[in-house]
Amino acid sequence: MNPGGQDARADAPDPLYERLAAYAGRPAATAASGKDPVNAPMIRHWCEAVGDTSPAYRGPDAVAPPTMLQAWTMRGLAPDPGAPEDLEASGAPEDLEAPGGDGGTGRSPAYDGLLRLLDGAGYTSVVATDCEQEYLRPLRPGDLITYDSVIESVSPRKTTKLGTGYFVTTRMDVRADGEPAGTHRFRILKYRPVERSTERPVERSSGREAPLRPRPVINRDNAGFWSGVAEHRLLIQRCTRCATLRFPWLPGCNACAGQEWDTVEASGEGTVFSHVVMHHPSFPACDPSGEGGPYAVALVGLVEGVRIVANVVGVPYDKVRVGLPVRLEFLRTDPDLELPVFRAGEGG
Repeated sequence: MNPGGQDARADAPDPLYERLAAYAGRPAATAASGKDPVNAPMIRHWCEAVGDTSPAYRGPDAVAPPTMLQAWTMRGLAPDPGAPEDLEASGAPEDLEAPGGDGGTGRSPAYDGLLRLLDGAGYTSVVATDCEQEYLRPLRPGDLITYDSVIESVSPRKTTKLGTGYFVTTRMDVRADGEPAGTHRFRILKYRPVERSTERPVERSSGREAPLRPRPVINRDNAGFWSGVAEHRLLIQRCTRCATLRFPWLPGCNACAGQEWDTVEASGEGTVFSHVVMHHPSFPACDPSGEGGPYAVALVGLVEGVRIVANVVGVPYDKVRVGLPVRLEFLRTDPDLELPVFRAGEGG
């Protein structure tokens, strides 16, 4: 697993990295317990939020959606009872093994120490970059969740478009009633933001800044989709067990839980199912016209029966409406990125 970004002055010594690298392999949580057992109400709320109507998640034989793996381990908004109020009491960054009260959560001081070390060095901003999950067994209502978490790696200093910083990857091994249930890897970038004036290139013809579109995260689950985009093809996954189409790309079928799939190419025809107009905050990089100002983002219903989020082009933002016919095309936003967008049909 190679975090993105370029090495920042690879030939320059980095004493901070030597201290950060010492955290790799240290526990972030040991023998921790989920606040609640797997339960039907949380499954229902999750499915309602994401619009998942699979019968596998309802009834007496229901299982939890696999992507809920991390949900059962979250501590929530309230502080953990008995957890130390002052993290310094749990061990300074230099003292990786210092014990601290964890209120029964299994929480280790190492991860907090790592973040404090980065904050103290000026790397105060954070962004989640990607996660990966592996599933070993279904989770069912009543299962008691326990887990261990480890700081898997800290990257050398990297320079990204956001700024210079370090990628921190943690791995959580989740158990259900003592049995291995899955693994959740999560990566963040702790970085020092660059000055806005140095972050964006300048167009010589107009003298205006030309902001770059944020890069998509490409992983083993969606790499086929982006390969299709590079060929100007919009590929939809199709379960080879039940023939259900699914989009966005997922590792398994929501209808029958089948793991095998192939693809079909979308015709490109669709209609606007729903949309929003982005006025504020201003984010010119995501404006397909490149002129700044408001722009429309639509949930497009394809004729194949799945939906995709994309920009609508060819009409002013205030003319986009539900039911508007649209047609797929591909927009090159910069030399390194091309994206599917939808152009309003004639007479729309």
